[in-house]
Amino acid sequence: MTTVENDERIPNNVNLASDKRLQRALEAWQPSYLKWWREMGPSGFQEDQVYLRTAISVESDGWAHFDYVKMPDYRWGIFLADEVKDRTIGFGDLMGRPVWKEVPGEHRTTLRRLIVTQADTEPASVEQQRKLGASCPSVYDLRNLFQVNVEEGRHLWAMVYLLHSYFGRDGREEAEALLERRSGDADKPRILGAFNEPCTNWLDFFMFTFFTDRDGKFQLLALAESAFDPLSRSARFMLTEEAHHMFVGETGIQRIVERTAQQMKQHGVDHPDDVRKLGVIDLPTVQRALNLWFTLSLDLFGGEVSSNAASSFASGLKGRANEDQFDDHVALAGSYRMDTFRSGAAVVEQVPMRNAMNEVLRDGYIADCQRGVDKWNKTIAAQGVDFALTLPSRRFHRHIGTWAEGCADPSGALLSREQWQGKRDTWLPSEHDRAFVQSLMAEPVYDPHQMANWIAPPKQGIKGRAVDFDYVRREA
Repeated sequence: MTTVENDERIPNNVNLASDKRLQRALEAWQPSYLKWWREMGPSGFQEDQVYLRTAISVESDGWAHFDYVKMPDYRWGIFLADEVKDRTIGFGDLMGRPVWKEVPGEHRTTLRRLIVTQADTEPASVEQQRKLGASCPSVYDLRNLFQVNVEEGRHLWAMVYLLHSYFGRDGREEAEALLERRSGDADKPRILGAFNEPCTNWLDFFMFTFFTDRDGKFQLLALAESAFDPLSRSARFMLTEEAHHMFVGETGIQRIVERTAQQMKQHGVDHPDDVRKLGVIDLPTVQRALNLWFTLSLDLFGGEVSSNAASSFASGLKGRANEDQFDDHVALAGSYRMDTFRSGAAVVEQVPMRNAMNEVLRDGYIADCQRGVDKWNKTIAAQGVDFALTLPSRRFHRHIGTWAEGCADPSGALLSREQWQGKRDTWLPSEHDRAFVQSLMAEPVYDPHQMANWIAPPKQGIKGRAVDFDYVRREA
């Protein structure tokens, strides 16, 4: 069991004090991080006391402490899951050999790219969500937003530690650049497309935390298999925190559709215009937001056929999520059946297994998403409303991979680009949709005893507290 140093300037369980050079470098980066947080973190709430959980341990039965804290004073730390004794590489060409404690020279560039790409998503999501506090539906939700934000910040610290510790000057420069890029900036955007997309309302936020943070879960599961043990241990602990982010998204959408379905049943209306007049979000609008964030998140897995994914698997850098569930961990034999777009037509291909690793990960992700959608549909059906949310085809609205070259509707039927553009607002949020959703959220709810009309209250509060507990104490 590793020892956690919670009294240090940077809480950690990596014995940071034993490496003074590394400690000084990270302490020198810390003011830049705090400057970024004050500029790009939650806007207008930096001086408020927020009831947050803070990681203090890596033990499963007591890893977090709950209390009030101002977000700039949050104890962002460096936590790695405990080492697995005699751990060996679990897949690829080097299967069975001891895992790496240092970065092999031949994999230095690829590993750095993997870590930087993961790291870049963390501050990006904070930037995307920085103004949502001004339209919160409840103090409970406001606190959950801030919990997600501070933990994304801690995940950034986890990756920056790896960059500083194992990649020398290149790593230090990459760590600085992580604070220089900005979500949606025309000149210095974030690396991945979904993290440059506006996230300006709470419907988007809940979809983001359900779909995009779920991509994060699957990427972390794959990195947790890595032969580079410090990266594996970092990813394993990050997964502990990631679960809450997906919970926020899943229950947030569930509460939206519950409230809408209740109002539809009570008032006997089903046309979207009539539903909107009740001050709730009509279900077709929820479906369009789902279509957007699901497809943006599908792109995060990369192309269907990938030599880079094959190389990363072969060399032990990145495995499959929950690698131990597979029978063949070398994956030199066999192929993977997938749907691709070639020369203007849909084609079913048998792709060598290693080249299909992105699609294997994406398939697991889609199945995981479907379980959440099924729960939402049960909530709608419980009110007697005849409407079902659906995941669109993976062919729809893609910008990465073979389907980026084609156009398809949400059912997967192929269309011309002109046909697709003509129906775009039927399938994806329109400006009219966004304006309506924004109008519902024009006034924030800061009274802990109240809840916005467009969302149902949660079933329970946080850490045994009541739903109407004063989770955020606003400073006058």
